[in-house]
Amino acid sequence: MPDTTQLDPQLDTRQSETARVQDEPRGCLFALSQPPLMIFLAVIGCLLLMASLHDLLLL
Repeated sequence: MPDTTQLDPQLDTRQSETARVQDEPRGCLFALSQPPLMIFLAVIGCLLLMASLHDLLLL
């Protein structure tokens, strides 16, 4: 009996490769890895930290 678990080498897989790339979801970790977003979040975080320290220590 022939082995049917291996794919035929003559099959054209170009369409399935492009479909797999297009269907790949990009989640939250991809968005957080962008440098402009990380700089923006760092600036906002520093402003919040400075405001909270001002309230706690100086007022």
